[in-house]
Amino acid sequence: MYAAVMRLSFEAELAPRAAAAFSDELLPRVKQADGFLGGYWLDPSAGEGLGLILFEEEEQARQASSPELWKAPGVTVQSVNVSRVAATA
Repeated sequence: MYAAVMRLSFEAELAPRAAAAFSDELLPRVKQADGFLGGYWLDPSAGEGLGLILFEEEEQARQASSPELWKAPGVTVQSVNVSRVAATA
């Protein structure tokens, strides 16, 4: 299993539009991605948020976490790190 950890920044004035794009477009797309196992997104704090998306294979995680696929109003992907999940509890 592989995790894509995404660090995002948000423009507060566009938050409603970003939330709508996430719910209506981005989340349905990622849930249909090959190898998708689950995901967790944290509420933004001080204009920054985090997402953790789990996939079966490394390449699936890399493809689905490409910053171009996560475009939304007022959202900037700051970084994406893909790593093998070493342990779960």
